[in-house]
Amino acid sequence: MSRLQLVRTTGIFLIALVVMSNIPYIRLIQTFEYDDILREPVDYVLTQFQAGGAALILTWFWFGLAALLLVPASLLLHRVVDRPSTPYLAAATAMGALSGLLQAVGLMRWVFVVPILAQLQTNPATDEATRAAVAVAYQVVHQYGGVVIGEQLGQLLLVGWTLGLGMAMVRSPLFKPWLGWFGLLTAPLLLLGQSELLATVIPTLPVIETTPIGFILWEIWLLVVGVSLVRVPQRRLAKGAIAPVA
Repeated sequence: MSRLQLVRTTGIFLIALVVMSNIPYIRLIQTFEYDDILREPVDYVLTQFQAGGAALILTWFWFGLAALLLVPASLLLHRVVDRPSTPYLAAATAMGALSGLLQAVGLMRWVFVVPILAQLQTNPATDEATRAAVAVAYQVVHQYGGVVIGEQLGQLLLVGWTLGLGMAMVRSPLFKPWLGWFGLLTAPLLLLGQSELLATVIPTLPVIETTPIGFILWEIWLLVVGVSLVRVPQRRLAKGAIAPVA
């Protein structure tokens, strides 16, 4: 693969990542009241989930697979942006790949765990003791699989990747410096939003709800990065230290 092919392939991949992630997300908003439904009682959540049927499970499956796209995306960007002046980028790339994996693991609980709980909860033959156990199981799975793995660890690693990549982009001849700074500015918003996760176990902790804004800006940034790579001028490409891929 030539240098030009590598850069443009990476750009197309980043655009696809943003699109493929937002399609199931928008679908979940339309069909599952996401993500407001996460604040509803367990019985309501599981009843609505069961009503969604196979289509809802497949939507969550798509969402989980889309998160995995961050793994190859981080590896491709490392190849495009890496330079002798960015030795920290290898660690940031590892964070990005691990973030995609952890976020996918967190999302997949809706595919392989929640359906079983929803079936038990909505089955007329299920007794009250079992329903109480289901409610506890749901809360544990949601807190550990969603909050701890997918959101807390996954998003912290995502912030690390964004910071490393943003700093490398500021130094890279492939990008205008403002694009790297744009990415860096999304990191504080995502970090402050972690207060909402900690508040699930420390109710007295002040909550700063900046995660939605941070993620919107982060996705816009990733999309603009993808478009800029697809449209990168030849003169700027010639300055980049990207070796041809065999």
